[in-house]
Amino acid sequence: MKIIAYTYTNPLLEPPPDPNIWGWEPDKTYQDIGKRTQLQQLLKAAQTDTPDYLLISRLDQLGDTIAEITNRLLLLESLNIKIIATEQTTPKADILQLLQQIQYQQRSSSIRQGHARNRINALTPPGKTPYGYRRIRNRYAIDRTTAPVVKDFFEQFLLYGSLRGAVRYLAQKYAKKISVTTGRRWLTNPVYRGDTAYQDGQILIDTHTPIISREEAAQVDRLLYRNRRLPPRTASANRSLAGLVVCRSCQSPMTVVSVTKPRKTDEYLYLRPTACPHLPKCKAIAYQEVLQQTIATICHDLPLAVAGKNLPQLDAVKNSYEQAIARQQEILDQLPDLVENGILDAETSALRAYKLRSEISEVQAQLATLPPVNLRSVAQALSIPQFWLDLSEFERRFYFREFIRQIELLRQDETWQLQVMFIF
Repeated sequence: MKIIAYTYTNPLLEPPPDPNIWGWEPDKTYQDIGKRTQLQQLLKAAQTDTPDYLLISRLDQLGDTIAEITNRLLLLESLNIKIIATEQTTPKADILQLLQQIQYQQRSSSIRQGHARNRINALTPPGKTPYGYRRIRNRYAIDRTTAPVVKDFFEQFLLYGSLRGAVRYLAQKYAKKISVTTGRRWLTNPVYRGDTAYQDGQILIDTHTPIISREEAAQVDRLLYRNRRLPPRTASANRSLAGLVVCRSCQSPMTVVSVTKPRKTDEYLYLRPTACPHLPKCKAIAYQEVLQQTIATICHDLPLAVAGKNLPQLDAVKNSYEQAIARQQEILDQLPDLVENGILDAETSALRAYKLRSEISEVQAQLATLPPVNLRSVAQALSIPQFWLDLSEFERRFYFREFIRQIELLRQDETWQLQVMFIF
């Protein structure tokens, strides 16, 4: 008994299948990628050395049209070859239903191929155009009416690091009301960075004019990552220590509470544990005292923490990412010459360019997560107490969350002290 197998792969839609997909080893496997030259050899060889069985995933892989598939099925059956379609759900006896299923699969494949060609040519995907852009000839173009609103939203987020605050800002200044979820989608949408994301998860870089720069996009990603470590709603809190302080004694996060006296305008701020299990409960501590002690601790400990960090290793990682991007870009720049010299055809070149640009995008995303500045020089500036005292609470909140992971408050009878844990 002789068994042969045939696979067809459209390079626009899927990678070649695993040779072991059949469950047993055929006597010979014919594999086509793009064109069906191997299928022609299979049909020719079958007329002289006829196999008993032909394994195939789906019958629609035998051709591009119903007529081609039907003719090849008739030829194979005339040779008494039993065809086993491993992914076909309809019995061959119900020929009408089988042809309908094949027709549906071909229509679906045709639509997917159209979307795949759009991806390869860096055309915009179907769907609603993102706010701030308009669609011109299958490309995104800046909408001069709405793009300033998006730009201002990003600048507000970068200035204060608060998503809810940026959403409120849009509503107050532009009467543009969006939900917090929509605002988060704006912050993470590759479109505003000049890139295009497709349904297959791939991202192509530099497909259109961006609204924010690469540096701003990297800062947005760091702020979002930093805010994810904080308790809910503290990212937009007015006080710089909100969400950072934890009581070591009861392991409870500490929240900022405001106290006023009757018929007085003065406001007093305290840090109080939110879920202290002790009896009596841990006492609240004056917010300003904790803030002053935090600044003093940062000025003393931050330069020491940075000095002990292996910064040359960080530079090596950055260099390796940049070199990888340069290598991919060099290959990308060579593709037009390869097409002109006849080494590659236009379709293969476009497919290769698509994969290279996707790989560059992935490396750039990894590079963006690294610290963008020289930590040693920044630590020197942050070790000056006057620097912190000149900042507003919003500005202090930004810097605290950029460098501090948590502040632990250690109680000792009636006294207390702080331990600041940095993110590096």
